[in-house]
Amino acid sequence: MKVSVCIVGFRNLADIESCIEALERTDWPSFEVVVCENGGPESYRQLLKVLPSQLPGGQAVRIIQAPSNVGYAGGVNLCMDQTPDADAWWILNPDTVPNSDALSKMCRRLEGDGCAMVGCTVYHPNGVVESRGGRWIPWLARAVSIDHGAPITNPTSEDMGATVVSYVSGASLLVGRALVQKVGRMREDYFLYGEEVEWCLRARAYGARLVVARDAEVLHRQGTTTGSIKDAGGRSRLAVFLDERNKLLITRDRFPALVPISAMGALAMLLLRFARRGAWAQTGYALSGWWSGIIGRRGKPAWVS
Repeated sequence: MKVSVCIVGFRNLADIESCIEALERTDWPSFEVVVCENGGPESYRQLLKVLPSQLPGGQAVRIIQAPSNVGYAGGVNLCMDQTPDADAWWILNPDTVPNSDALSKMCRRLEGDGCAMVGCTVYHPNGVVESRGGRWIPWLARAVSIDHGAPITNPTSEDMGATVVSYVSGASLLVGRALVQKVGRMREDYFLYGEEVEWCLRARAYGARLVVARDAEVLHRQGTTTGSIKDAGGRSRLAVFLDERNKLLITRDRFPALVPISAMGALAMLLLRFARRGAWAQTGYALSGWWSGIIGRRGKPAWVS
């Protein structure tokens, strides 16, 4: 299986360097890397200076510049355009450090389990699980990550091949060619956040099977470019706005009959998350995003460069 590793960056050279260094140690030989820089020509030139054109194992590293800041899905799709002959695409966040055997374990699941998408165990630097896939609660417009907060040393009691997952983490997602040809690629009108959830839900609507290779582990230094940090009062305007807006866009696109219920559920959750904690700036960002989702506004916010 020939895999194309798709990495989308935004002025975070150090993250991308670290991710590429980790890929040098991977034990799956048949892959290439495409890095799409969303952060403009200066960041693109820096990548060209620093990143190798080839890994020690002979795998090619291709660096491309987006015509503008096209968002995460737009960057992923540009990477996929560069490798149309790939058997599978590994969507990998730039702020991740995959274990050396992560790709091989994911590929074996994709090849042998009759599935269309494969996720993995994504974990934080403090050794706790961020996600082993997740479930989408339509009436709350909320994603719930499986095993979130559990020590990575504690194996899940669930068979992640048999467990019904609504989505797998977009921080590390392996998707096969057949599914892409059937359901299409990521939606670019989300810009950031939630695009992988919608993609997975769309795939499931077509009858695709999603699994999580829980023994494949990928470290995620979350939010190095968007401010997606754990503290509610420290989250950026971009992260809060798009997170709230895109929850409702997912509902519009996948569960349209539930929009009135989901809108109220999402409103209650954002007030509990931000207003109850006195994070008033974030409450304002969240309400603005919520309203944009209500009226169906899409794409890059006008205030984002």
